[in-house]
Amino acid sequence: MATGKINVSVDNIFPLIKKFLYSDHEIFLRELISNATDATLKLKHLTSIGESKVTYGNPLIEVKIDKEGKKLHVIDQGLGMTEEEVKKYINEVAFSGAEEFLNKYEDSAKDAGIIGHFGLGFYSAFMVAKKVELITKSHQEAPAVHWSCDGSPEFTIKKAKKEERGTEIILHIADDSTEFLEEGKIRELLTKYNKFMPIPIKFGTKTETLPKPEGAKEDDPAPTKEVDNIINNPTPAWTKQPTDLKDEDYKSFYRELYPMQFEEPLFHIHLNVDYPFNLTGILYFPKLTNDLNIQKDRIQLYQNQVFVTDNVEGIVPEFLTMLRGVIDSPDIPLNVSRSYLQADGAVKKISSYITRKVADKLNSLFKENRADFEKKWNDIKIVIEYGMLSEDKFFEKAEKFALYPTVDGNYFTFEELQEKIKDQQTDKDGKLVILYASDKETQHSYIKSAQAKAYEVLLLDSPIIAHLMQKLETSKENISFARVDADHVDNLIKKEDTQISKLSDEEKEKLKEELEKTLGEQSSFTVQLEAMDSQAAPFIITEPEFMRRMKDMQKSGGGGMFGMGNMPEMYNLIVNTNHGLVGEILNTKTVKKKERLINQAIDLARLSKGLLKGEELTNFIARSYEMVK
Repeated sequence: MATGKINVSVDNIFPLIKKFLYSDHEIFLRELISNATDATLKLKHLTSIGESKVTYGNPLIEVKIDKEGKKLHVIDQGLGMTEEEVKKYINEVAFSGAEEFLNKYEDSAKDAGIIGHFGLGFYSAFMVAKKVELITKSHQEAPAVHWSCDGSPEFTIKKAKKEERGTEIILHIADDSTEFLEEGKIRELLTKYNKFMPIPIKFGTKTETLPKPEGAKEDDPAPTKEVDNIINNPTPAWTKQPTDLKDEDYKSFYRELYPMQFEEPLFHIHLNVDYPFNLTGILYFPKLTNDLNIQKDRIQLYQNQVFVTDNVEGIVPEFLTMLRGVIDSPDIPLNVSRSYLQADGAVKKISSYITRKVADKLNSLFKENRADFEKKWNDIKIVIEYGMLSEDKFFEKAEKFALYPTVDGNYFTFEELQEKIKDQQTDKDGKLVILYASDKETQHSYIKSAQAKAYEVLLLDSPIIAHLMQKLETSKENISFARVDADHVDNLIKKEDTQISKLSDEEKEKLKEELEKTLGEQSSFTVQLEAMDSQAAPFIITEPEFMRRMKDMQKSGGGGMFGMGNMPEMYNLIVNTNHGLVGEILNTKTVKKKERLINQAIDLARLSKGLLKGEELTNFIARSYEMVK
């Protein structure tokens, strides 16, 4: 038996580990199982190249709870350690055995799946344990070793009686960490961090029902047997080649990732690249709402099948964080930090690759089955529009598949839309004006006015559309977007011909004064007299495009810089000076009748715009009944 001091550069590393090195105590189990996986994969590699003479077999990792003894066991059937290796790898803290192994077998071990780079991983056990024992037997001809440490720099090491190769770690759980003796807690951690580890993980047993023997009666109970409860899936879909998977395999894996999600994904993207970095994974497009926040943090990041985090910002472009699925890359450190992600060049390349891969997949889906793509547009548009806004390279690629739907249910690419409307919707200055609505119901009358002139009206209703229109207007020449209720339709697309007003300047001034008096000084309406077709509506309420769009942008983020956040709602009351009702209002001598006509006409315009509510709506209805008596 030998005793000694662990070779560390501080008197006692354990308080450092417990308080500062790991912010989340529960990851100790991830670290220990990852080390056990390393040991098993190393043995697999050494046996495959003939450097180990043992039979690899079908090893597994076992996790056992001894609640009465307040102990947690992690047992592997990997390559184990000699006494010299224990002294080197356990006592020399932060010396990574996995890293040394990779360096030694650099060429042949590239595909071995060694997790590596753990360093202090073994010592994370002291976050929850007051004492740790390690019993190990090497795959080489060497006696078994028993190492123990009580959380001080002192350790003991002696021979052990272990017969099978591999390592058993025994954690004597501290009094403040007894939650890790609960079966439910350990199952939760194994499912969270080790669900897809490449080596089977046993946690207890389960009862399996066997087929009934021949000749058994119908009411005879089926035989059962106790089998190992393997808690993980060592060969998840993303580790396989796309050619080996069917559509149902992808859907089945989606259900495995998200068991509480009942809707099927719309489609998937299989990622697989080995240069200039290593990355595999599967991304799924779920049905998305217009909420930009609720969908995030559903992509899981793994490093060689070890769960790292579900906060993938920095690795996945922000606009794709609303997707779901898995990304696995050995080039991303296990204990990942935001500052690392922001600075690392490999991570930026990964982000660019994912952007390109998603764009290429969307383009191929569009080309292969446009009708199906159009059906899915409302469920995926928020991701695509967000990507066009935030990633210039994606914006360029999206030209081929981004769609612009009309209120009638037709879909155009931008190029198709330009070709469709250029003759009708080019104004007198040569600018192409793209009309759109954000709500078919509340803007119905404005849509009909535009369609009466054979104008095409888009339906653009996502929360970030104002931002996207702004980008389109600045990146393309001679185009502008205008919502159908931003002005009278003749003013939205200004042509050369203009109407002549039937009212004189004096009459117009008098009419304006009367209308402003009725509206009151606190009104949010600006009266605007226009000479229009006599068949056009007499009173129309519009919202100026610039002001309304800036407020829309502020609501969805980004408009605050314009100072629009606290501005009141602003509307134009456009009065058609050529309409008969306007002339009647002007010529009515009875004050009460004139007031009633003005109030009724304005309220009808407000009703059409969806602005008439509460007491004002009640008064309007009462007044209307009086007028039809």
